[in-house]
Amino acid sequence: METVTNPVYLVAWLAFFLALIFGYVANKTSFCTMGAVSDVVNMGEWGRMRSWLLALGVALVGTNVLVYLGYFDVEQTFYTRGTIYWFGALAGGILFGVGMTLAGGCGQRTLVRLGGGNLKSVVVFLFLGYAALVTQNGILRVPLDGVLRADVFTIHVDGMQTLPALMGMSDPVSQLAIAAIIALLIFAFVFSSKEFRENHDNLLAGIVIGLIVTAGWYVTAHIGFSENEFMEKTFVGTDSKLAESMTFVGPLAATMDLWAYWRDKNVTFGVASVFGVVIGSFLYALFNRSFRWEYFNSPQDMFRHIVGAVLMGFGGIAAMGCTIGQAVTGASTLAISSFIVFIGIVGGAAVTMKIQYYLLMRSAD
Repeated sequence: METVTNPVYLVAWLAFFLALIFGYVANKTSFCTMGAVSDVVNMGEWGRMRSWLLALGVALVGTNVLVYLGYFDVEQTFYTRGTIYWFGALAGGILFGVGMTLAGGCGQRTLVRLGGGNLKSVVVFLFLGYAALVTQNGILRVPLDGVLRADVFTIHVDGMQTLPALMGMSDPVSQLAIAAIIALLIFAFVFSSKEFRENHDNLLAGIVIGLIVTAGWYVTAHIGFSENEFMEKTFVGTDSKLAESMTFVGPLAATMDLWAYWRDKNVTFGVASVFGVVIGSFLYALFNRSFRWEYFNSPQDMFRHIVGAVLMGFGGIAAMGCTIGQAVTGASTLAISSFIVFIGIVGGAAVTMKIQYYLLMRSAD
């Protein structure tokens, strides 16, 4: 009975089922943000990139409809607070982009591949999670706070760091209007391609993932919201104690922490999401007979994945998010830092891919 009535468990179970759908759909459609950048850089193919942008557009509209209806106080997130660690966001995004290219996928894709039987992803999962944990709470916090988040690289603003707030238009109507305009521009680009419109997998991935991010905000910001007798707002079942939605670097650190200190911790929205994606992906692989064991083809391959995982762990915490956590979830709040991270991730991945291609061509000569 406790698991039904306790809001902490309710938030965790809802996160699990949302992530289950996420993992199933991501495996079915080959949704991969690293793959999206690779397709554009190496082949000039924009299908999966448009799918990623579609997810952002859908999340923008859905999230800000929640704000307008009063189900989500956009100020109650770590994305929108008035401290802009712009250098940490940019450098963290770049490092994450480099790391995901070396590791063959971002945090979300690592979980999807793990569910499909890819044992490389076990190694990436462990190193990414541990690197994220020691960046969040351990020795790697020193360069993070001392360099990437130094005062000289930090901007403080009054109120929120969202685009509407910086324009002096932070009321829910203006927030929704600005989000709608940006989303319409994204949709115009996304659906301008006939090939994309006819690709049901890319359409499905973009729409479903955008809706899942929106639903995640509803779960934590509305269902998980409570207010005590002192009128203090609290959010149960999240690691930040604020409203959250889908993200996959901080939750991997939280998973490591939970495993180490099980008796003192609860399964949170983020941790439940981690396991939901893996199991959802596994169910798709099982039902469609696509599950197969994969492992490293050389020691060098393993080393690249480990380096990539560590860079993603450190970069993801420095950037306070990943390809989903910042580039979709964070960006849906219109937080400035989220767009900086998005640019950093794409730039870091694109440059790394170009270097890899150059080295490959040079070795072939």
